[in-house]
Amino acid sequence: MTFIFLFICLHFCILLSVAPKYVYTPLNCLKDGTVVNLYGIVKFFKPPYVSKGTDYCSVVTLVDQSNVKLTCTLFNGNLDSLPKIYKNGDIVRFHRVKIREYNGQMQGITSAGFASLTFDGTVGAPVVPRASSKVYTFIDEEQKTVEELRIWAASNLSVSGPEAKLSDVKPMMFFDLTCQLVGKAKVDGSSFLLKVWDGTKCPYPTWKVPVEAKELEGDRVLLHHLRNLTVDVLVYDNHVQLAKSLKIGSFLRIYSIHTKQASAKNEDISSHIEFHLHGGTCYGRGIGILPENNPDVEELKTISILPCSAFCVVCAPVCLSGFVCLHDKDVKKENNSFLISDLESPLQRCQQLSATVLTDHQDMSNTMLKTVLNNRAPQQYRIRAKLRSFKPQKLYQSVKLHCSKCNTLQEVPNGDAFDVILQGCEATAPNPELQSMSWYESVMWTTQDENRRKITIHFVKHYEMLQRPENTLLMIEGGTLKEIWKLTRRFKCVIPVKSKEDDLELLDLSAPFLLQGNIKYYGCKKCSTPKSIKNLSSLAEKREPSWEPTEIAQVLGIEPLQYVFVMKFTLVDGTGALNAYLFDYEKFFQIPASEILTNSFLQQKMEMTMNTLSPPGRKLDDLPWLECFIKSYNIADGMKHQVYYQIFDTTVAEDVV
Repeated sequence: MTFIFLFICLHFCILLSVAPKYVYTPLNCLKDGTVVNLYGIVKFFKPPYVSKGTDYCSVVTLVDQSNVKLTCTLFNGNLDSLPKIYKNGDIVRFHRVKIREYNGQMQGITSAGFASLTFDGTVGAPVVPRASSKVYTFIDEEQKTVEELRIWAASNLSVSGPEAKLSDVKPMMFFDLTCQLVGKAKVDGSSFLLKVWDGTKCPYPTWKVPVEAKELEGDRVLLHHLRNLTVDVLVYDNHVQLAKSLKIGSFLRIYSIHTKQASAKNEDISSHIEFHLHGGTCYGRGIGILPENNPDVEELKTISILPCSAFCVVCAPVCLSGFVCLHDKDVKKENNSFLISDLESPLQRCQQLSATVLTDHQDMSNTMLKTVLNNRAPQQYRIRAKLRSFKPQKLYQSVKLHCSKCNTLQEVPNGDAFDVILQGCEATAPNPELQSMSWYESVMWTTQDENRRKITIHFVKHYEMLQRPENTLLMIEGGTLKEIWKLTRRFKCVIPVKSKEDDLELLDLSAPFLLQGNIKYYGCKKCSTPKSIKNLSSLAEKREPSWEPTEIAQVLGIEPLQYVFVMKFTLVDGTGALNAYLFDYEKFFQIPASEILTNSFLQQKMEMTMNTLSPPGRKLDDLPWLECFIKSYNIADGMKHQVYYQIFDTTVAEDVV
């Protein structure tokens, strides 16, 4: 009995000592519906933020040696269970990620048992994992994987973020700041103040946010002595909750801070610079908390050490260029020496809540519509107005096709028109002499229906080899619309063609010259000069043909038409009303115009957006404000010149969409 017990214990110990062997899937081998383990390099990420539910959410885009990208949307009710990513270029190991296909692309989401390790992506840095769980395995073989990814990324990727020191900032920048928190305060319901420094001095006078003395947290003596080195970062909207929870003395990386220069009202005072962390998570906006052993924190601590307990400042042994040194003898306990009035300023918060966001030219001041209407064209303006009405009401009618060369607009052909063209080509029998050329392989068969149609598919080869379906461009003769759509679900690109005596040729340009996924690509009849299909062979000879629609159009002599949103907005601000046209590819709605007609989810998203910007049945006073850039221009109509207005460099706020 004792022997059996000892045997069982020994066997159990052996099981515990053997680490499980995990299989890791390259990003170019992912399949819909599977749960996988994977390694990847962080190309882009959004720091964890509170989702619309109760969970935290983090979005991470990965890439590996296959050069395939995978975007993962990760949810967890525990912030510490999400990947501890600090910057682009970090390397992650994800266990138990569920893969799903959406709109022709693979995506990753958390599944039961999800876990992660994160590593510094710097070549030569210690391979020390940042784990999302207390128990994990990491073997020597995996350390080699991390080092290989580091080396590949160093020579193949540019993943460095827009980092900057306070001493390097300029107006109208968006940058990431590694800093230490020395003070914080509530400003209003939708904004919060963080007082930070990074050991350097901003070259511009900085905006000091007016706050009540009782609202400001932090050591007043230290705040007083650092008053010329700290900067006030005003945090908005969805970032406020995290900002409130931050501990004084903690080290932070604030992502996508926006610097704005504003002139003081007093001409004797020089202009100042303001720091804003706008709402939303676009461009990775957010706040990350760094541990004290982080390499960037270690660098910061060599310049200025700020113990949380004593809050004393010690100068580094050697002063680095651009950094300011404060000796501990300069920090004295002075009762009542710190005055909150030092922070007071007549300047008010520049950002007002709006349903839209300006993407450029934020230095322009607002202009009333009355002034806009009375000025001559052409000019550019920044306005603040409400959307009283818009056309077309049926939003799918807003999608048009635009030729950038001749500047013409046309309606998007419906599927029936394409089907009629295909039926007209059925009478043209495939030419057997045009099958299986040096650069494509052909397959022909006869349908079993009463029409006995002949269908030919030509698979374009790469270095005389057929590619995987997801990388393959094919040409089809004699297919119906339904058959073509089936092929687009399996193959990357489909080109409808017909036979002529010595070559294949495109159909009438009323039909799409290319289909990719759910998108039909059209060419301008006026500006296109179709060339021989043989020109596709030049793309097939490339080292890694990408089959991009623009490249295909170029070699085939097609001037591609682009999908655009065209809408008329009636804007009012109390001083006047004007009609402004929206002419946009995907910037305003953050939705590609090319996908809106075939994606019911995006159609619902657009409808919800317009219902938010101009809620039906609401009084004018209850409508949200829109902050927009518009430009005026003249259009000649006979002997008359009519002034028109167009919206530009404006996008819908992320919390709206």
